[in-house]
Amino acid sequence: MLSTQADLDELRRRLDRIDDNLQDLLIERLEVVASVAAQKRTATVSPYVPAREAEMLRRLVDRQGNAFPAGTLVRIWRELLGATTRAQGPFAIGAYAPPESPGVWDLARDHYSSHAPLTAYQSTFQVIRAVADGRIAVGVLPMPQDGDSDPWWRHLLSLDAEAPRVVARLPFGPRGNARSDNADALVIGFGTQQPSGQDRTLLVTENAVQISRGRMVAAFSAIGLTCTFMVSCEHAEAANTLIEIDGFVPLDDPRLKALRDRLGADLYRLMAVGGYAVPLESAASHAEVAAQTGAARRSAAQG
Repeated sequence: MLSTQADLDELRRRLDRIDDNLQDLLIERLEVVASVAAQKRTATVSPYVPAREAEMLRRLVDRQGNAFPAGTLVRIWRELLGATTRAQGPFAIGAYAPPESPGVWDLARDHYSSHAPLTAYQSTFQVIRAVADGRIAVGVLPMPQDGDSDPWWRHLLSLDAEAPRVVARLPFGPRGNARSDNADALVIGFGTQQPSGQDRTLLVTENAVQISRGRMVAAFSAIGLTCTFMVSCEHAEAANTLIEIDGFVPLDDPRLKALRDRLGADLYRLMAVGGYAVPLESAASHAEVAAQTGAARRSAAQG
């Protein structure tokens, strides 16, 4: 218990000194960021590296233990990372945000910082086009769902190596007060996926309509890969299937050659559409794995 006003005043002076030290360290950090930005410009590297940010946040959350709420820690650093990314060059964000669905906007704001230049778009295609045209650096889109009338992920299918790709999943940290109804979002942008240590890879197949989900999941399982999420849509005489794979799996991975051999003529094309660092709260991801595995087993037993 504080015995005198003098004790309280001394504690407040200590807090002021700590705040000054924190600010001095932030200034020093910005100076280092400026040097990093100069190196990136020389090497034509994007200022936004989601894998690096994920590694940093995981390390900090592990380091702090229970001393500070993880959600608050991530929020502080997300504001800091948003500011330092913008300090390295123009970095505008777009989000799918029709009036009746504000959740994706909130997730984008919380992740890229409250002062980031953020533009709302009324359709998912408008977001993809704005990224492709260079008007925004990244676009935030709703998590794909079965039954989508015009699945936005199909617009990413391109043989062009410079086409936009999925680069992140939101939210990365504990959920705040975003109006998202606990839904997630995917972020698209440019650049190749880099491993962060805990990753998911997104592939899209063009395949015969008779390939069931159970057969698809079983085929991946047979080559040592785990499907953690899957949606599909049919068109004309074929189907497209968006498949999320546990781990960092580049398209030249030899296991994918084995997948082509296993599915044979029923697999027309296999395309990579990006991937992301697994968010901090991965319990839902484990549930997805269990659900997909259980569905595959049931389908195989029925077939």
